[in-house]
Amino acid sequence: MDTLHMLLVAWGVITAVLICVLIYRSTLSTHEEDQIFLDANDTISSEQRALVTRIEKLSRPITALVIVSGALLVLMAGIWLYQGLKSF
Repeated sequence: MDTLHMLLVAWGVITAVLICVLIYRSTLSTHEEDQIFLDANDTISSEQRALVTRIEKLSRPITALVIVSGALLVLMAGIWLYQGLKSF
């Protein structure tokens, strides 16, 4: 297996993980309320705060996965172009 194929597999795995994390964040976001009424229970407001905290914690891994996925994609394109020009 050459370098390009290994990078393609790594990019596929990273991108699949990224998609899974984005789906997870989306399911968490659907449970988030846009507004909490003043007479709501403290349990509801504490659940919403915990939910928002979990959503905010996902921002760093998502950013890192997007950067790694993009870098691998650019690296693969560069290797592909280099191999094409080398054989030309």
